[in-house]
Amino acid sequence: MPVSSPDPAGPRRRPARHGAARAEDWIHDVRERWARSRGHVPTVVPYTGYGSTEWVRVFCRVLLSKPIRPDDTSKRRRQRREQGIRGWRSFTSVPVGDVPVTIEVGGERIEVLADRGGVVDTKIPVRLEPGWNHVVLHTHGAEPVDAPIRVVGPDVDFGIISDVDDTVMVTALPRPFVAAWNTFVLDEHARSPTPGMAVLYERLARRHPGSPVIYLSTGAWNVAPTLTRFLSRNLYPAGPLLLTDWGPTHDRWFRSGREHKSDNLDRLAEEFPNVRWLMIGDDGQHDEELYAAFARNHPDNVAAIAIRELSPGEAVLAGGRTKSEQHGAEVPWVSASDGATLADRLSDVGML
Repeated sequence: MPVSSPDPAGPRRRPARHGAARAEDWIHDVRERWARSRGHVPTVVPYTGYGSTEWVRVFCRVLLSKPIRPDDTSKRRRQRREQGIRGWRSFTSVPVGDVPVTIEVGGERIEVLADRGGVVDTKIPVRLEPGWNHVVLHTHGAEPVDAPIRVVGPDVDFGIISDVDDTVMVTALPRPFVAAWNTFVLDEHARSPTPGMAVLYERLARRHPGSPVIYLSTGAWNVAPTLTRFLSRNLYPAGPLLLTDWGPTHDRWFRSGREHKSDNLDRLAEEFPNVRWLMIGDDGQHDEELYAAFARNHPDNVAAIAIRELSPGEAVLAGGRTKSEQHGAEVPWVSASDGATLADRLSDVGML
C-alpha cells in the first residue's frame, strides 16, 4: 500500500518558538536521551477518533515507556496495548515529538508527523461505513495498536457535545487543583459520576440512534485513558474525547482552555453542517458563555443547551457561577442540578 506524506511540498519553516517552549523542548530532549539509555521504547497511546463516511479525525500520542516483558501473559499484553500508559505515569512518561506515525485505515496507509508533544491530531480522507470502525497506529520500535473511530452517517442530524468536569463527574475541588488531584491521586474507581447524567445520556442515545456523543474538555491528553475508563465504568455512551496538551505553545506560556473549546466547537459546526447539537455543560466555568456564543454564530447547529447547576459549595470551589439569564441565545435553554431533572426539562422542549 502506498505511503503518503502529510506535506508533499516538503518541510515547512516552523514559527519562532516562545522561550518557555524552547526550554520545554530542551528538557524533553534530556529526558528522552535518559529514558532511551534505560531501555525505554516508543509506545503509541491510542485515543478515540471520529469522522464522516468520507474522512476521519485520528488522535494518538507517542511516549517512551518500559518495554513489555516477554513473560507477560497475552491478556496483560493486550491490556497494556489497549489502555496505554496509566495514571500519573502518563504525565511522567517522556513524549516523543516529531516522529512519523503510520495510520492504516480503510485499506489506506498514511504517514503523519507527531507534534513536539508527541500528539497526532490529523484528518484523513477515507471512505468508511457509519458506526464504529478502527484504525491501526504504529511507529518505529512500537507495537501496532488499534484506535476506535466513530463514523457519523450522512443521515444523522442530532448529536451531543458534553463538558466533563462537574458535568459528567463531580470534582468538588478548586479548579487549580482539579487536574492534579484527578491525575495523581484518584483513579477512575474513586471518581464520582454526576447523579442522573449517565441515565440522561443513555436515554438521549436511544432516542437518537446513531448520533455521536463528543466529550469536550480542557483536560490534558494524558488523562484520556483514565477518562475513557471512567465513562465506560459509569455507563456513559462511548465517544471521542477532545482534549488539549499541557505546557507552553510556540507563542505563549500556557494554552488557552477557552480557545481550545471554542475552536473545536467551530470545527464541529464546519465538519457536520447538518447536525444540530445538544450542548451540555455546567455553570461553574465558561460553558454558558461559550455555548451561547456558539448558538449566536451557528444557530442552525444548536438543538438546545442544557446546563447543570452546581451546588453552592461546588460553585465556590469552581470559582463562582456565570449568569445564565445573560446568555441571549435564541435556542431552548434548560438548567437543573442533576441529570434526572435535566431530563424532565429536556422532555418539555422535545429533546426526549
